[in-house]
Amino acid sequence: MQIQLSLVERELKIRNYSPRTIKIYLHALKEYFIFKKNDFTIFNEDTIKNFLLSSQSKISPQSQNIYLSAIKFYYYNIIKINRKIEIKSAKKQQKLPVVLSRAEISLIISSISNPKHKLMLAISYGAGLRVSELVNLKIQDINTAELTIYLRNAKGQKDRLSILPEKIIPDLKEMIKKKSKNDYIFDNGAGNKLTSRTAQKIFENALNKAKIKKEASFHSLRHSFATHLLENGVDVRYIQTLLGHQNIRTTQIYTQVTNPGLKNIKSPF
Repeated sequence: MQIQLSLVERELKIRNYSPRTIKIYLHALKEYFIFKKNDFTIFNEDTIKNFLLSSQSKISPQSQNIYLSAIKFYYYNIIKINRKIEIKSAKKQQKLPVVLSRAEISLIISSISNPKHKLMLAISYGAGLRVSELVNLKIQDINTAELTIYLRNAKGQKDRLSILPEKIIPDLKEMIKKKSKNDYIFDNGAGNKLTSRTAQKIFENALNKAKIKKEASFHSLRHSFATHLLENGVDVRYIQTLLGHQNIRTTQIYTQVTNPGLKNIKSPF
């Protein structure tokens, strides 16, 4: 098993897959190999289907599709089978994103006493950042004069620009004044970047302290950023660029969250 995983890891690295994708693919394949038990180089479509079926109760449809992609990568690129794997992707759940209101965002941020933690959530909401993008931010990525943030190697290993909230600049400048351009903006006190889990925990604690009952996560700050821009009349294509979405349909989900026409309809009851 370990030999096969090492071959997959090498191939993924050669193709410049992101560390996160490599980690997910290796985990998926390890689960598959444990299920298969032996004969890892032998392809059997029914075995793959049985594995995916056994995983349904433990993982989401999105994760199941990632498992399938990892297995296909293994057989096509490591084992180099010549036949097509005729297994369709699982149908994804069509859930609307959890969006926080402006008042709830304000409550969450104001509930934090630590200035660094307060700034972390403010910039994440104000620029629509993923948690991984937040913890990777460096001083050189911030342009306070042009109010922009340069996001390097974001999802899909693509660079993009986002907007920097003018309101936070005084606090931001105060926090980074003794740092060099290659330093992380939000470090752990020893110069190393924070883990994503640490940032998520900061949000969760603030959410509980603000007594907000929504099933919100750190990513809800990004959802709220997009939704509030739409409510402000910003064109969805500009929002697509700010969020770094490859497909406009991904961004259009927010038009279902905020629909002024629907909100103005009164119930007949």
